[in-house]
Amino acid sequence: MSTRYDAAGDRPAAFRLYGPRFQTRPAELYRQMRAQYGPVAPVLLDGDIPAWLVIGYRELHHVLSHPEVFARSSRRWNAWDRVPEDWPLRPMVMRTPTVLYSEGEEHRRRAAAIGDALAGADQHEVRQYAVQAADRLIDGFCTATKADLRADYAARLPAVVLGRLYGLDREHAEVLADAMTTMIDSGPDAVRAQQFLLKTMGELVAARRKRPGADVVSRMIGHPAALRDEELIPDLVVVLGGGHQPTTEWLGNTLRLMLTDDRFAASLTGARRSVREALTEVLWEDTPTQNYLGRYAVHDIELGGQLIRAGDLLLLGLAGANSDPRINPDPDAPTGRGNQAYLSFSHGDHRCPYPAQELAEIIVTAGVEVLLDRLPDVELAVGVDELRWRPSPWMRGLVALPVVFTPVPPTGGQ
Repeated sequence: MSTRYDAAGDRPAAFRLYGPRFQTRPAELYRQMRAQYGPVAPVLLDGDIPAWLVIGYRELHHVLSHPEVFARSSRRWNAWDRVPEDWPLRPMVMRTPTVLYSEGEEHRRRAAAIGDALAGADQHEVRQYAVQAADRLIDGFCTATKADLRADYAARLPAVVLGRLYGLDREHAEVLADAMTTMIDSGPDAVRAQQFLLKTMGELVAARRKRPGADVVSRMIGHPAALRDEELIPDLVVVLGGGHQPTTEWLGNTLRLMLTDDRFAASLTGARRSVREALTEVLWEDTPTQNYLGRYAVHDIELGGQLIRAGDLLLLGLAGANSDPRINPDPDAPTGRGNQAYLSFSHGDHRCPYPAQELAEIIVTAGVEVLLDRLPDVELAVGVDELRWRPSPWMRGLVALPVVFTPVPPTGGQ
């Protein structure tokens, strides 16, 4: 159970940002933090490494809008001397040569190449392919009576479509999907999967330099930003990872909502409007990326009533900000369905690119609609309270989504 902890020095007592209580009931902890400290709460990461969690909507918007004060590069972090070499979160704070950790003009140059390359995708074609890919995945389990919609469907559909956007054929996209899932699951083969992805991206970049195509990789190569291979290759992996995991959890969490909430379950068949509403509600209530590392204070500053010291680490509490009572006074009522002011895709220079957000919505919408059309009587195979959330303070998603349904014949589509 997460409890307050009396940290050494002049820092106030902090909440541990890990443990079973955070895993199962994070919203409860956000409310407790807010009651104790307000919109900015002291927290402890694995190994009791101190940080601040920004859970106020206005305060988080301010942090994300002022990179000159709350910077991205971890070279400013004042707690490096407390971090052991084997710290499990070290890969998330190490400064790596990707767009994620770049700042200023370098970030704008690299982010422009990514955004423009994604914007070049034909959304109609992406939607068609997402529907076809969803049908193929459902064909893989539709003749049975049960499936795990996370492992068999939600974790695979985004990777397959992203592979297609990179110009890969179906077979290579499936291999890429497996590697992405293995890397993100952080199991014993995760490093090997990451090495495979970097190698694959290197080979793909070399091939596209010789023979460009109508794909994201070729557009990034030909962009006026003139990215070098050492920039292109890791950024392509970042785009894959950044697109795959949040989209997987968005799809899984939306399916969970529609299968467990009577407001949606009553109108599953052909319920296009309710699917859209479910997508938006998930971004407010169970946003896939609930917390994100991070920003570093350039100088001492007060934020949300707390004194932030130069070099302090601030965590972006996206889920906490979305549930801020100043914008959602009734925590038990679904947040405004037409309102898209959520911070689920972050904000400011480092926000998720708009084209990426649009493509993710296309994938998730197709994934939900095709599944409900193909398996109209699908329902949970376990009680709602038996569903388990992944043990991550960063992503909000289920370990599994077991369902049962009446078998149907495969479509046999290509």
